[in-house]
Amino acid sequence: MFPTTSVGSFPKPGYLAKARSQYSENQISRKDLEELEKRATQEWIRFQDEIGIDVLVDGEMYRGDMVTYFAEHFSGFQISGLVRSYGNRYYRKPIAVGEIERANPVTVEWFKYAQSLTQKPVKGMLTGPYTIMDWSFDEFYSSRRDFCLRLAHVIHEEARDLEEAGAQYVQIDEPAVSVRPDEIDLAIEAMGIVTDGLKAKTLTHICYGDFAGIYPKMLELPVDQIDLELSNSEFGLLGLFKTSPFTKEIGLGVVDVHNHRIETKDEVKSRIRKAATVIKADKIYVSPDCGLKTRTVEEAKGKLKVMVEATKELREEFAS
Repeated sequence: MFPTTSVGSFPKPGYLAKARSQYSENQISRKDLEELEKRATQEWIRFQDEIGIDVLVDGEMYRGDMVTYFAEHFSGFQISGLVRSYGNRYYRKPIAVGEIERANPVTVEWFKYAQSLTQKPVKGMLTGPYTIMDWSFDEFYSSRRDFCLRLAHVIHEEARDLEEAGAQYVQIDEPAVSVRPDEIDLAIEAMGIVTDGLKAKTLTHICYGDFAGIYPKMLELPVDQIDLELSNSEFGLLGLFKTSPFTKEIGLGVVDVHNHRIETKDEVKSRIRKAATVIKADKIYVSPDCGLKTRTVEEAKGKLKVMVEATKELREEFAS
């Protein structure tokens, strides 16, 4: 009951952050950087195993921005200068200048490496077509729909290759879906292309947007589980779920990734109990609100530890 997991990203240790900066300035080789990315991946897999997380993530030590990373590996994109995403965080916004193609798998080797380090399942992690489209400039396609659906076909290839490599879970992150309620049908259509024929458990992560504008329509997204941030919004989404039942598995965000404070076990348990009054307990996976890469390593580990410890105690409570 209440399997524990994470949304995807973890903070990069100091030595890796330094190495990525050195690589960008041609001070170290790509091979040197990759060895440090593998070291950091191994450290995060070991930590998750040690504290007892059930479904692991690789932490995305080899990625920068979640959209630019894929655009850099797909032909048809150019990368622009820095654009502000939020606060003081910036990313290099992709520009579609030709037909989007994928010559080779992008994430499969990293998935296989992470999975080789543990007996527990590791998620395959992808950014969804709608979010890549919405967070990119388009100088090639005649419409947002054409751009989005082309990306969906390309990302489907990656999802299929992850499944063939052994991924039991394939997560397709779509944070942008909650921002434009008028395009929820497009997001659903695109996700249907991505997940078509997959036998792995499919998930999507959506966060920080106009959920009232996309609920309950978002339940039509063709995935097995929707992972949501609830702690940052003080579990206000449960009110929506009372008006129309949440019919899928949920990835329940129980720790706030935009707060430095580490929650207490009692807080986490209270949040899970509250959700279990609205959603069937056997449909709840427990996770942070979103990726933890914006926290320090110490904060991220502290939040994950309290999340797991609280969940283990709550399992005993629900079993009794």
